[in-house]
Order: sequence, then C-alpha cells, then structure tokens
Amino acid sequence: MRPTFMRAAAAAALAVFLTACGGGAAYDDGYTPYPPTPPSPVPNPKPYPPTLSCSNEGLAQSALSAYSTVCMLTSSGEIVFELYTPYAPITVNNFLRYVADGAYRNTLFSRVDRDFVIQGGGYTSGMVPVVPTYAPIVSESNNGLANLPGTLAMARRSDPNSATNQFFINVRDNPSLDYLAGVRSGYTVFGRVISGMSTVQAINAVPTYYYSDVDIRPQQEVLIYWVQRLK
Repeated sequence: MRPTFMRAAAAAALAVFLTACGGGAAYDDGYTPYPPTPPSPVPNPKPYPPTLSCSNEGLAQSALSAYSTVCMLTSSGEIVFELYTPYAPITVNNFLRYVADGAYRNTLFSRVDRDFVIQGGGYTSGMVPVVPTYAPIVSESNNGLANLPGTLAMARRSDPNSATNQFFINVRDNPSLDYLAGVRSGYTVFGRVISGMSTVQAINAVPTYYYSDVDIRPQQEVLIYWVQRLK
C-alpha cells in the first residue's frame, strides 16, 4: 500500500531549519516578539493521564492501516499515527525504540509554531531537556514523502544526519521542508496522523510566547502523557 501524499514536484521556498532544540524559519510569521525572555510554560492543570489505553476510535483506525501504528495521548487529546517503515526504516525503528523505552512519557510539545508545525519529544515539565538515548540517525528525507498536513517528521539540527528523539507534526503543507536534490536536505517524513487531527489543531491553537523562530513556547504546558505501539 502506497501513501497518498507523495509530492510530484517540491516547490522552491524559504529555507527552514527545525533543530533538535526548537527549529526555525527565516521569515516574518506575524508574531510580535514578546516577552524578551520567555518564561517556561505554566504546569498543565491535568498532570495525570485520564486513561492508559487508546480509545476505541483510535484502535479502529489502527486496525484499518497496513502499517505499524502508535497511539499518543496528550493533554489536548489523542493522536494515532501510522508509520511508513518501507519508506523510512531507520527513522521508524529509531522512533519505535524511544516509544518502547517509554522515553516520550511525560514529555512536552515544547514548540508550537502556529499554522506551521508542532514539535515535541525533547523536553519535560519546566522545559528540562531530555538527553537522547541513542546516536543520531542517517537522514531518509529523500524517500518521496512530502511534508503535508498531518504528516509526522523528524526534527534535527543543521546536519541532515542529526535527528535523535524529537519529532514534529506538519500543520500545513510545508514544501520548504521537503528534500530537493542539490537545493536542500529536507526533513524525513516517516508517518501520518490517521486519527486525532482535531487534537493537532487544538495544540496548534494554544497561546504561545514568541522568543525567536526556534523558540515559540506554549504559555501552558502541552503534555504528552504516553505513546504506545499498537501494532
């Protein structure tokens, strides 16, 4: 089964780097720099997960997928992803190792760049960095998968082969993040939301503190309670 979001031709656009510590975009996104030094997000009033299992709807969508799937419960709701092992085997294996280790438990969506991406996996409450357990992986961005709305991709530093534990979800069509031979290395797409885009949109809409293009923090912590592999 072939994912339906291959891009026939990637459009040339502004350069963007989603680094392991935040990301970035060399463009004016309309935010007013405020405050000069952003405080840490305030703790979420619901620090404990309401459930330890995926919903029936999430399980049903997982059953329909031909790929490996994971369920993520956040303080804004549930998200289920399918993971494209045939197109990004190294990346999927790396992500699933972190899932199996429970590494994403009680982490944050630490960057919410509204109508662009939401990024998580690298910080715990209080914006405490999570030290990656495994070595950086080789980029698989040249796999034909595009950074379309709802796709799951790896964050990294400027080195294409520097992705570790942080990931992002594309909120919009982001051709500037796609691989383009001789122009940009791109960001590896390795999955897609198959249930829970309403949760993605809810996170996308939270109030934020803008400090720089690589540091756009929610004003209140958006928690990732847990991530579980379904199949």
